[in-house]
This record gives sequence, C-alpha cells and structure tokens, in this order.
Amino acid sequence: MRRRIAISVVASSLTLSLAGCGVLNATSDGGDASPTKGNDITVGLLLPETANTRYDKFDYPIIKERVASLTKNRGKVEYANADASAEQQAVQLQRMIDNQVDVILLDAVDSHAIAEGVEKAKEAGIPVIAYDRLAEGPIDAYISFDNELVGEVQGRSVLQALGSDVDSSDKIVMMNGSPTDPNAKQFKQGAMSELSGKVNIAQSFDTKDWKPENAKANMAQAIEVIGKDDIAAVYAANDGMAGGVIEALEAVGITELPPITGQDAELVAVQRILTGEQYMSVYKSYPQEAEAAAEMAVAKVQGKNIQFDALTRDKVDSPTHKGIPAQLVTVTALTEDNIKDTVVADGIYKLSEICTADYKAACEAAGLK
Repeated sequence: MRRRIAISVVASSLTLSLAGCGVLNATSDGGDASPTKGNDITVGLLLPETANTRYDKFDYPIIKERVASLTKNRGKVEYANADASAEQQAVQLQRMIDNQVDVILLDAVDSHAIAEGVEKAKEAGIPVIAYDRLAEGPIDAYISFDNELVGEVQGRSVLQALGSDVDSSDKIVMMNGSPTDPNAKQFKQGAMSELSGKVNIAQSFDTKDWKPENAKANMAQAIEVIGKDDIAAVYAANDGMAGGVIEALEAVGITELPPITGQDAELVAVQRILTGEQYMSVYKSYPQEAEAAAEMAVAKVQGKNIQFDALTRDKVDSPTHKGIPAQLVTVTALTEDNIKDTVVADGIYKLSEICTADYKAACEAAGLK
C-alpha cells in the first residue's frame, strides 16, 4: 500500500471516506445475495482499557448508536472493557462466544495473547473484526488509523518545534506505548523514520500498559540520566503519558517545558496545548473510525459483501495472517491553530468545555471565542 505523507485536516469526520464509496447509510445489499442475518443481531464489542477516556466516551456510544440506526433499532451491542488485563479480555471474549453474538469488534489488550480466543471465535462461526489494534489470529478485517503516519506526524512535529537549528546532538526522550500493543510499534517506527539521524535519542522506553504513572516513573529516570537542563524534547506516544511526563518534569522544578508530543486529543491535552505545556497532539476522528467499524460489522454479519468490500479496500499483514481486508483512516496534527477546525468542528468538545475559567485567557489569546 502506498504510504500517505501529507497531514490533512478531516473536514467532516462522519462522511469523509464512506461517502466517496457510496456506502454510507446504505440500506440495500447492492446486488449481494440474500442477507445471512436480518436486523435482529448482536455485535460484541471488546475494548481494552479505561485509562484513555476515548473508549467509554466516544467509541462505545458511537458504535452502539450506529448499529441501532443500521438495524432499525433492532440490533444491539454487548460491551465489555478489559481494564488493561489480557486475561480478563480472554474471559470476556469467551463469554461472547458462549453467548453466541453474531460478530465481534475486538480492540486487543495483547494482540498476541488474544490469538487463541480469535481462533475459538472462528471455530464457532463468529467473524472477528480487529478494531483500532491489529490482533493476531484469523481475523476477518481490520479498521484503525494509519498508525505509522501518526508516528510520522509526531516525529515531524518534534523537528518543527526544535526549529531550523535542530542538531543531531539534541537529546530526545522517547516515551513509547505498551509493548503488547502492535500500534505502539508502528507509532515508534513512524516517529523514528522522521527523527533518526537528526536528533540524539538519549533515552527510550516502552511504557507498560500506556499508564501515565509508568510514563512519569520512566521520565524521572530519564531526567536523572540526561540531566534536567539537557532534554530538548519529549516524544510521548499519547496524551495520557504526556501528562505523566509533564508531572515528572515539573517535579524537578522545570518551568520552561521542552516540546512534548501526544496523541488522542484528550480534553486536558487540548487545554495543555493552549497553555503551552504540551506542544501538540494527534487528532484521530473517533466518530469516523467507530461508525465505519459498526458498518463493517453489520455488513459482514448480514452478508452484504459488496458493501463490506467497499469499506475494506486496504490490505494489512499481521504476524499470523497476510492480506487482511482493512480500512486505514488518516489523522491530523492538532495544534493551537486548528483546535476549532478539528475537535470543535467535529463535535468532540464544545468551546465551553475547553475554555473553562482556568483557560479563558488562553482561549482568547488563541482566538477561541
């Protein structure tokens, strides 16, 4: 698949890729054979953790609403969150198999450990669509964001923040994501494709479970090794860990923070960007990803093959399977300059949520009124 290198602003997160395919809000089979199931279907949804607020706030409710709208309010979603436990997710997956759900959307805690459960679902005749993270095993399709592009955007932003006098001796800390999450590896690869040879990666960590407290501990270690005055920038793979990094820097008395990246456009991160504590985040249109995932699940279980194929025009490889049908959604570098055109325009946050009393002055300075 040809790599995408441009950073583009998603103008309308709910219609961007699907309207062009002619499949958004499709109600007919488009010439397919008779559906294998009607509207009375159950979609199993397995999400990985609660540390990131997006899963309960955006993914689950959006998927639930879209499944209902596609099935005339007869379809339902059976939801479970693993709270970062691979063992708990395996139990939840088995429960959904036992309950004979019609299709499963799986966001794996541990992409390798869940493979056995995916195989069991396959044996039970239940399709599994990997959601947001590419699971191993015989999955039927995959939908996520262009993860290497996420890392590229973050790495490019580090260089942009350092300016024209960036030097290969500039010491950078890399706070990568969980080693059990395949996305974290792709983010890191994308970032390294931009940073390698241009800066000095002085310390690099794979942060267990993506937890902010683990990132804080890692950053404290990096400060001790490098010195608090010699850190030029911090690549933090997501906003939660960026928060932990900031806490560690402030704990040693650093008031002028180095540029710090992030991902997920969490509300606190948007506010930190406005105050200058965090340099940028990566905005990923959760409505677009979640709605497309719901459409893929319903099309798959109802046997609407033309619609399903139109939704999965990309191909990806996992460590166990090749040529998996996929949809890769593009991303946006979120800075102070485009908050209004991204998270506000897409309805993720209201200005009133961002511009609370503590951030009123920063919002006014950024032209957010």
